[in-house]
Amino acid sequence: MSDIAAVLERADKNLPESLERLFALVRVKSISTDPAYAAECRRAAEWLVKELEVIGFTASVRDTPGHPMVVAHHQGASADAPHVLFYGHYDVQPVDPLNLWETDPFEPQILKENGRDVITGRGTSDDKGQLLTFVEACRAYKDVNGSLPVKVTMLFEGEEESGSPSLKPFLEANRDELKADFALVCDTSMWDRDTPAISAGLRGLVGEEVVVKAANRDLHSGYYGGAAANPVHILSRIIAGLHDDTGRVTLDGFYEGVEETPAEIKAMWDKLGTSDEKFLKPIGLSEPSGEKGRSVLELTWARPTAEVNGIEGGYTGEGFKTVIAARASAKVSFRLVGKQDPAKIRAAFRAYVRNRIPSDCSVEFHEHGGSPAIQLPYDSALLNKAKDALSAEWPKPAVVIGMGGSIPIVGDFQKMLGMESLLAGFALADDRIHSPNEKYDLMSYHKGIRSWIRILDRLVQA
Repeated sequence: MSDIAAVLERADKNLPESLERLFALVRVKSISTDPAYAAECRRAAEWLVKELEVIGFTASVRDTPGHPMVVAHHQGASADAPHVLFYGHYDVQPVDPLNLWETDPFEPQILKENGRDVITGRGTSDDKGQLLTFVEACRAYKDVNGSLPVKVTMLFEGEEESGSPSLKPFLEANRDELKADFALVCDTSMWDRDTPAISAGLRGLVGEEVVVKAANRDLHSGYYGGAAANPVHILSRIIAGLHDDTGRVTLDGFYEGVEETPAEIKAMWDKLGTSDEKFLKPIGLSEPSGEKGRSVLELTWARPTAEVNGIEGGYTGEGFKTVIAARASAKVSFRLVGKQDPAKIRAAFRAYVRNRIPSDCSVEFHEHGGSPAIQLPYDSALLNKAKDALSAEWPKPAVVIGMGGSIPIVGDFQKMLGMESLLAGFALADDRIHSPNEKYDLMSYHKGIRSWIRILDRLVQA
């Protein structure tokens, strides 16, 4: 293989044509949530297949009950080269409200914003620009070397913005074809404009709706108050008891499988400069409410939670009504870390609630999804190679971060295909994804291409 400098130089030379290709893809109105745009979603898939074939991939549009998948394959430079599965999505969010857009969402432009060149348009950051950084990296590598350093499979879906209903069945049906050594996922962000980030952890999720029922009808609070059970009181006590005075969750066995974050990782996070005040002040708060003695980054990236997302019971309309409700309900979510088992957490929560229901009242539960946390080992060779590659490209060294939310596809790759995932993307916090005036920093696009070239090259080194 030739020197990586030649491939990087080729990517720089290709940039004007790379932008033309990005503009062409952004012009395709691939809004997956609206059936009126089904033909546009297919057109985006067909466009990607054509471009992948141009650079030597065996690519095809795969029909599903919803929008099609794109699957493509390319052999590596040697038979024993690592095999990577790269994932992205070509569908985009609706553009409503259209009147808030300053430019046509499907007619991309390069504009100046705060002295920076930005690419405007729906999907520029989420996720067309991001996925093309990898495609264009492969193009530059092929231009110089005629082959790729690793074996590559690409999977692009068209339903990520509408819940990915076809994805799990597709993974199950094509398990053998899609299995690789590990997955590369680009749908993530930089730490800041100069600092690349690798997301080593994603919290898992358990969603539960609990309904407490007491009397067989709503009751007059004067006639029955003090004698009849009040489900709002019962549920309130249950919710209040989910945490102790130190902020820890009280469910039996809740912290089973939760490991402490390595000291060197916490020290890295401390150097990022995100104080309690800086994190909370923009939302009008000042004091962390979780486990005592932990930083806000550790609380949101590496610790489990129990949060009440909604509560309902009794009369909540205008005016006043003196009533004891017959029922009360709450929606509760648990964010999981480490090796916490979603099924065990759900069972522990239900047991905790049942033990606090009076004998003449009842409770029912409604499940709202569950997935385990994803954690790439901090000493993983894959993580460290990617960190070295990114640090060589950007002004500041790459940082290893966590993510408070969940990306279901990463869990599916682990559970269904047995693969770890490397999450490295180049979006910025102010890209306005899902909002009017979405944009993608031109530097993010350009250096994103160069970053994937460096990562691909680094993967085959000892």
